[in-house]
Amino acid sequence: MAKLSYKISYYVLYVLLAIILIVLALFYFGGTAQGDAVLMGVDPEMWQPAQTDTLLYLVYGLLGVAIVATVAAFVFQFGAALKDSPVKALKSLVGVILLIVVMVVAWSMGSETPLNIPGYDGTDNVPFWLKLTDMFLYTIYFLLAATILAMLYSGIKKKLS
Repeated sequence: MAKLSYKISYYVLYVLLAIILIVLALFYFGGTAQGDAVLMGVDPEMWQPAQTDTLLYLVYGLLGVAIVATVAAFVFQFGAALKDSPVKALKSLVGVILLIVVMVVAWSMGSETPLNIPGYDGTDNVPFWLKLTDMFLYTIYFLLAATILAMLYSGIKKKLS
């Protein structure tokens, strides 16, 4: 069973890598945007790649796949641990609960003040999206700091033992 899952993940990795390389090649070497794809109001001297939408859709798709795979793996692992040892399974929820607490605190810290963006007339400069963006940024900062501290702690602990 382990060999089968290894083979599948091995091939999936290389298929995804090939797709990413193809889309990046299209983005960089696919020419300049023409017709409706050209953004009005942008300096004509600036290069507007023809395949920008393709690259963005790829990134959205990969992000979606990563989120679904992460949630599915967590649920599967939690279910397996719940059968074997309910106490350990409940202890594994501490990380998820901590992440939710960090996100709630980050949401409350977010600013609702609209940004002064010259030349922007879009509809996304509203309190909800501003707070959501701040929440994600603060959460990323917290997770980055926690990762660095964990690496330092692990290294120090390894040297001392």
